[in-house]
Amino acid sequence: MKLWLADTGPLLAYLVNVDEHHAWAVEQMKQAPMTVLTCEAVITETLFLLERDGHPPEVLFGLVETGWLCCEFDFHREYRQVRDLMRRYRGQPMSYADACLVRMAELHPTASVWTLDRHFQIYRRHHRQTISLVAPW
Repeated sequence: MKLWLADTGPLLAYLVNVDEHHAWAVEQMKQAPMTVLTCEAVITETLFLLERDGHPPEVLFGLVETGWLCCEFDFHREYRQVRDLMRRYRGQPMSYADACLVRMAELHPTASVWTLDRHFQIYRRHHRQTISLVAPW
């Protein structure tokens, strides 16, 4: 069974039909697993960007209510690893959400990160292992 870890970009692209990656995100949704995991940082970013651009937050909450999007990350338990990732990639623009997703990829080694962020090509699980990506490039 495949597992996806959702980043902010594809969620926005799917939810906002004027987004340049909307058609790609809709196509990917047809192949997505029944449940996609994410973290609160991604939820926060997505809600902020939806509201900033005048889109209703209910569209994201709908994905949660249907059970498709599940927020599964315990920052308190994982903060040391998140901190270490942010230190390691200090020279890259690794956001808090990116660090949480990389840590989730470490915890779920068969998962793919669904992203529009090219930095995930640079990030590594456990220092050396590439991260499987679902991306348009």
